[in-house]
Amino acid sequence: MTNPVLCEVTRGAVVESRHRASVAVVDSDGAAVMHFGDIDAAVFARSAIKAIQALPLVESGAADAFGFGDRELALACASHGGEPAHTELAASMLARAGLGPEALECGAHWPGTEAAAFDLARSGGEPTALHNNCSGKHSGFLCACAHCGIAHEGYVERDHPFQREVIAALEQVTGAAHAVEQCGMDGCSIPTHAVPLKALAQGFARMATGTGLAPMRAKAARRLFAACMAEPFYVDGTGHPCTAMLEAGAGEVFAKNGAEGVYCGAIPALGLGIAVKCDDGAGRAAAAIFAAVASRLMPSDSAAGARIGRLARVPVLNRKSLDVGEVRPAGPLADNAG
Repeated sequence: MTNPVLCEVTRGAVVESRHRASVAVVDSDGAAVMHFGDIDAAVFARSAIKAIQALPLVESGAADAFGFGDRELALACASHGGEPAHTELAASMLARAGLGPEALECGAHWPGTEAAAFDLARSGGEPTALHNNCSGKHSGFLCACAHCGIAHEGYVERDHPFQREVIAALEQVTGAAHAVEQCGMDGCSIPTHAVPLKALAQGFARMATGTGLAPMRAKAARRLFAACMAEPFYVDGTGHPCTAMLEAGAGEVFAKNGAEGVYCGAIPALGLGIAVKCDDGAGRAAAAIFAAVASRLMPSDSAAGARIGRLARVPVLNRKSLDVGEVRPAGPLADNAG
């Protein structure tokens, strides 16, 4: 199946780029209420599933034992921009478990927020593992290991006891097998599995509603979603698209981006999960498509829906900050589509 063009980028009055994608909107029982393209194809969700990966942190009692609030839990689900507030909070999380940044096995990279990267370079500093956009997730893993008495060395490996717990949570929530044959290594060195897009959407519907989850897991899922929606900055960073999506949703929409053109999320009040995958891995297109779909699903009089809808059309600016085009929904998601 050829996936449809769901996003296009203009320059002037001419369409310069087109992005094909698949979209699954599914309820907690697995019924697709809206879909485009091949939603049964297996995709790597990458960082879009961090809220599911954070379930053992809460379920184990580690989050409460170390006094984690919304900011810490949001950071555990984050792909943060490496700003000082992010790195300091990750270090604080580790310190509460008696650990230091050297325990992180995610690798280092420069901050993803441009201003933070420039400030670090100007100061003569070098990036550390704390600047890795996944350091909050890894700090959560390490804190859970410490609380549960699990030796943390090698926690990124697929056969590590804690990583097995994470994979088991992913399988139970999505209902999809996370087989070794479908396993790759993520950018932060943990396992990442290719599963059907429809299963990802159903997993997020289950996280939002608790349907099909044990009471403790359902409570943990609600807590993680609420933390991310309450603290968007700690999920992403200053000026980043996912921060804007969560801010626009104002507690009514959960959203999380992943590498290579993935976006997942949920509208809890409707009991629906959403999963988007762009064929070409374009993050800008995935964000626009997610916003278009989420706003279309929400009630016509929803202020949050209107705000999210505005994020579906993003100006393209040149080096002088002049508006030279836009990223916008296309095909069945275009404004005039039925």
